[in-house]
Amino acid sequence: MQAWQVHENGEPGEVMRLAEVDRPALGEGQVLLKVRAANINFPDALLCRGQYQVRPPLPFTPGLEICGETEDGRRVIANPVLPHGGLAGYAVAEAAALLPAPDALDDAEAAALHIGYQTGWFALHRRAHLQAGETLLVHAAAGGVGSAAVQLGKAAGAKVIGVVGGADKAAVARELGCDLVLDRRTDDVIGAVKEATGGRGADVIYDPVGGDAYTKSAKCVAFEGRIVVIGFASGAIPSPALNHALVKNYSIVGLHWGLYKTKDPSLILRCHEELSALAAKGAIKPLVSERVPMADAASAVQRVADGVTTGRVVVLPHGALPHGVRPHGGAA
Repeated sequence: MQAWQVHENGEPGEVMRLAEVDRPALGEGQVLLKVRAANINFPDALLCRGQYQVRPPLPFTPGLEICGETEDGRRVIANPVLPHGGLAGYAVAEAAALLPAPDALDDAEAAALHIGYQTGWFALHRRAHLQAGETLLVHAAAGGVGSAAVQLGKAAGAKVIGVVGGADKAAVARELGCDLVLDRRTDDVIGAVKEATGGRGADVIYDPVGGDAYTKSAKCVAFEGRIVVIGFASGAIPSPALNHALVKNYSIVGLHWGLYKTKDPSLILRCHEELSALAAKGAIKPLVSERVPMADAASAVQRVADGVTTGRVVVLPHGALPHGVRPHGGAA
């Protein structure tokens, strides 16, 4: 099979190599999945750089999220087990962790449903307890993780303010349903948030960026607001002033979604059921901006790493299906 491999750490566009390799052997409790679509996540770039919290042995295949097909023809969502990631013809996954791919979504959309939307659901509902009518501020609202949070916030009945970088991304955020879109390059984010909320500030702030985004968040969070720390795409990890949290009465909460897989895996399934129900009624739909062939995977990972993409970029290892054929088989 074909697989992208990383033999040394560095920038994805420089260290990823496409090779012909044997299909991986399976360990106990594992299954081999034909990869129908592989969603690219920012952690794939961190894996290539050797900066992710998990460092698989070299060489490894990136790709943390796929829509795959079992040997008996079931269409499933899975997190591949490294070093045999999803940017390959076939990937390895834990049989017990497979989730059914929603019929409402095609392969690329299904591949993009899991990590970003589970992260958003756990962050907004388990950690921040977002309520209908509250104001949710989402940083990087046009990106893969941010776009999921925007949709989930709207589905929960919140007013959503999206912060983006650039006019093109602002247009995407508006299409996603943001009630207000702010361009961090040209707008006074702090002043605009306070004006839009009558001086109160945002009740919940979703921050996958860190750095300056966090600094702005602390200045426009509401009384009893919640700042949810998702990640540090900016590369800068902030050091919060805890005296500021004390005098303004706000909470700083972290969300490491992967912990739920070991601490309380039943919640992963519950969340997937909630997400599938939302997808079935059209309340959420992953924004797939690009569907790229296998040969372009390395450049796609690099563009995600550089922050120049919107929504999700998904690799189709076996090519697109013929027109008129549903991704899970049968005529359209």
